[in-house]
Amino acid sequence: MTDPEVLAYVKAAAVVLELPLDEQRALQVATHLARTAVLAGQLATLALDVGEEPAEIYCPAAFPKTPLGREPS
Repeated sequence: MTDPEVLAYVKAAAVVLELPLDEQRALQVATHLARTAVLAGQLATLALDVGEEPAEIYCPAAFPKTPLGREPS
């Protein structure tokens, strides 16, 4: 997709989802989406077997209990 197409997609998706996006925020979201599409394209070119799927071993870190990661007092 071209940059204008990505921006048009973001704006259309925001309308469908009833998300208020001003022009600056729509541009930021479109930039991030375009970067993500490039990364996905690079991953899609790798020849991975089913047994090489890393999702099975992924373990996210625990969320902190406060914004600063400290225990509540």
